[in-house]
Amino acid sequence: MRLSKAWLIAVRDFKIFGHQKNLWYALIIFPVIISVLFPIVIQYAINREPGLPAARIPSILDSFSIFLIIGASFVPLGIASYSIVGEKVEKSLEPLLATPLTDGEILLGKTISAFLPTLVAMYTGAAVFMVGIDAVTYPILGYYYYPNWTIGVLLLILMPVAIIMSVEFSVIISSRVNDVRSASNFGILMFFPFLAIYLASQIGIITLDIDTLLIISGIIFVVDVILFFVSTAMFRREEILTKWK
Repeated sequence: MRLSKAWLIAVRDFKIFGHQKNLWYALIIFPVIISVLFPIVIQYAINREPGLPAARIPSILDSFSIFLIIGASFVPLGIASYSIVGEKVEKSLEPLLATPLTDGEILLGKTISAFLPTLVAMYTGAAVFMVGIDAVTYPILGYYYYPNWTIGVLLLILMPVAIIMSVEFSVIISSRVNDVRSASNFGILMFFPFLAIYLASQIGIITLDIDTLLIISGIIFVVDVILFFVSTAMFRREEILTKWK
């Protein structure tokens, strides 16, 4: 597998995505909601409960920060779905499949093209989120809660592997269905594992500390590797070229 060839496919997809405004709207809306809404929610909670103990705030913020990962699993669905089934519908996929590129190179390129914009969008949203949270909580805590090691592990390790898992799952689904909406609907299933992590933290089954986040990241990384090989095995270019109508 040649990374240079995969990168060429990613660059090609970036150019195609540039003409699809709906994809960019989906990429921007969720990070904006998280970065703006969550500081407002925290401010509302503080105003509603003026005596809110400073000791409770870090656990609340750690729980809220997992929504960055939930968002990261949701945001790339549109791009990843369009990268295969959308191009098939618009008749731009067949010329690519007719090249001597391997299936692995094609899928890796399409994974990169969905991964990088999502990561940039989520990192931008996370930066605004942290600034907003610090502005709201500083008067109570007496220090800036972000950045810290926990959010560092979450953003630098867990978020990338979560995005890759979502993209690869969406690519697998996209290669088996005939329209973007169906691919996106199936892709939403990636939302639930991370929602389960959030709920588990809320009822005390797990704590979202550094060790737990590293364990979760390791598990997801293994799933990423498995999904890549599964997607390569399931991606039948001859069937797409001749039978997928």
